[in-house]
Amino acid sequence: MPTPTNLTIRQQSKILEIAFDDGAAFSIPFELMRVYSPSAEVKGHGPGQEVLQVGKRDVGIRGVEPVGNYGVKPLFTDGHESGIFTWDYLYKLGNEHDALWQDYLSRLHAAGYEGDSGREASAVPAAGPKGGGCGSGGGCSH
Repeated sequence: MPTPTNLTIRQQSKILEIAFDDGAAFSIPFELMRVYSPSAEVKGHGPGQEVLQVGKRDVGIRGVEPVGNYGVKPLFTDGHESGIFTWDYLYKLGNEHDALWQDYLSRLHAAGYEGDSGREASAVPAAGPKGGGCGSGGGCSH
């Protein structure tokens, strides 16, 4: 797997720029990173336990902590700090950006949000989060 040669956080544009030693370079929006965080809070503890993240259009990153030689842990401005983004996962987010973004918008629409309304900070899930993941109020003690 390629390893990063450069990583830059662009606060104003809310973009993480990352370049890899195979020549690939990606600009990954903070919002995409936040809604696809690899944390249990977002992914749950198994298939079907994913928790749709809403209201993340303006999320920022207030810092990034290195995790060994294999990734980083972004500290998001909404308090989310539990996702470890490996280099492989950042490569995937960058490489599959368009498909992941469309999937995210489709899931928002399926949850009843019209247009971009689910991306706004004021968005509140109409029927509450689905699934039994950590974000559903059941805790992470499964």
